Amino acid sequence: MITQIRGKLVEKNPTYAVVDCSGVGYLMHISLHTYSSLPNDENVLLYTHLSVREDAHTLYGFSTKMEREVFLLLTSVSGVGPSTARTMLSSMTSQEVQQAIASEDVKLIQSVKGIGAKTAQRVIVDLKDKVLKTFDVDEVSVVQNNTNKEEALSALEVLGFVRKQADKVIGGILKETPDASVEMLIKQALKKL
Repeated sequence: MITQIRGKLVEKNPTYAVVDCSGVGYLMHISLHTYSSLPNDENVLLYTHLSVREDAHTLYGFSTKMEREVFLLLTSVSGVGPSTARTMLSSMTSQEVQQAIASEDVKLIQSVKGIGAKTAQRVIVDLKDKVLKTFDVDEVSVVQNNTNKEEALSALEVLGFVRKQADKVIGGILKETPDASVEMLIKQALKKL
């Protein structure tokens, strides 16, 4: 029904934003990624989704169409409501969500608050084909990077580093150089850990 809102940003909070559009203030629930991309009090354009339930009409705002599409895909899965989808998009970027689904990374999806093992598996089963077709994610590179990442993480764990810290560092390295080899990942991570 309401697909986008353009107006002056009146209020900005990590969980919601209020946009004044011709004298009417629209409260939109947003992810942390959308929050960080919003200016302080300028004119903004947010892509929206109106969730209608018996007890509430809730407007969700997104800085990009891609984030909105991933949100809609996530909410199409049984057991994943708008709040859980927003939490997932606050924990990971829409690209990271797509990569996690395409590479069947149950642990990463399960790491989001409110998502258990069964729901994480359901997300992958229901959305993997859609993600690969809709967003043109290259499955081969996803699996390759995931394998390289896992090997590098295992090596760093053997060297005595905490997996969680190593995972963050390697994730950052993969953002800069997605086709990094295992050796390169380990060398770069050792410099940053």
